[in-house]
Amino acid sequence: MVNQAESLRILAIHAHPDDVEIQCAGTLARLKKLGCHITIATMTAGDCGSAEMGPVEIANVRRAEAQKAADMLGAEYMCLEFRDLAIIVDNESRRRVTEAVRKARPDIVLTAPPVDYMSDHEMTSRLVRDACFGASAPNYTTHEYQPAPPTEKIPHLYYVDPIEGCDYFGNPIEPQFIIDITETFDLKIKMLACHESQRAWLRKQHGLDEYLDGTERWSASRGKQIGVDYGEAFVQHCGHPYPHSNLLQELLEK
Repeated sequence: MVNQAESLRILAIHAHPDDVEIQCAGTLARLKKLGCHITIATMTAGDCGSAEMGPVEIANVRRAEAQKAADMLGAEYMCLEFRDLAIIVDNESRRRVTEAVRKARPDIVLTAPPVDYMSDHEMTSRLVRDACFGASAPNYTTHEYQPAPPTEKIPHLYYVDPIEGCDYFGNPIEPQFIIDITETFDLKIKMLACHESQRAWLRKQHGLDEYLDGTERWSASRGKQIGVDYGEAFVQHCGHPYPHSNLLQELLEK
């Protein structure tokens, strides 16, 4: 399995800078240790993520924070340059995400869950699902000046946890499986700490002042479900014609 991993490409794509770090950075770190190539992508640059800085200024800050976090992992980083609270499902958006998938050429995609606390997350989930399907269709054009070629296959697709593992009404959403990230949890937290601008924003907008502690508590909660210190939960998309073999879990089983 290690030899197989060295040839695999992983794309983790979520709505905003810091979403990937909160929900699946520990898993990405384990995949990186196996030799996988990792790309982290954010739909937006986080242009609404400040009460003090304007959209251009905070977007520049947050892109730099996202790049710093990706560098800690040894991953590539790309931003698709959507705007916060303005991710919608339409053909232009679908083409943009499809182009990103074609550039990354992933065997495994990790993305936002279909149900979460805000629209940007849910629209990301839908667009990534569609892009994974369309990326291998030669006649689906992305209208880019120098487009990446179509992919050879539909990748394995996985959804990360919704925030706090709940739907809109606070009801728990049960994951399909949980990955032990105990050995990579410290790196996950260091990557999340790169997003320094978000502590002030979360105090202002969400009334939270526990950015890192909250992530630790939730990771510990998921870990407890499988008898380890820290975990990250996933659900695999197994609708027709996506791959049904659980490649992610197979790679990380001990």
